[in-house]
Amino acid sequence: MSATITDVLNDLVAEFELMGDWEDRYRYIIDLGRELKPLTEAERSDANKVRGCASQVWLITTPGPAGALCFGGDSDAHIVRGLIAILLRLYSGQTPADILAFDAKAAFERLGLGGALSAQRSNGLYSMVERIRRDAQAAA
Repeated sequence: MSATITDVLNDLVAEFELMGDWEDRYRYIIDLGRELKPLTEAERSDANKVRGCASQVWLITTPGPAGALCFGGDSDAHIVRGLIAILLRLYSGQTPADILAFDAKAAFERLGLGGALSAQRSNGLYSMVERIRRDAQAAA
């Protein structure tokens, strides 16, 4: 049994709480982004591009085991790659129903991202979440 989306969020919150200040947390987010598996040129297509992000962002969705969805993503901006890594940890391997039931805004508040990101980055983050939710809706 894979971890629930809430279990993953709790792990992320615990990891963030280990960091002293936001400078450390930003470095950690950037490090998470460095661990992302790069997308292929074909996956970096216009169809996979997320609209509403200031940076270039691509998200791919593939079916996983037992009806779960798996996600991949990439960006040309370091901090955004890290935010994608957080989203992939939260959402990959979850069922469409669990994805749609999850309150992303509350999760980002728990992580402290609400106050730490610029309005532009927050908008981009929510654009990525909306794209994931649309894909989950389509798969449901």
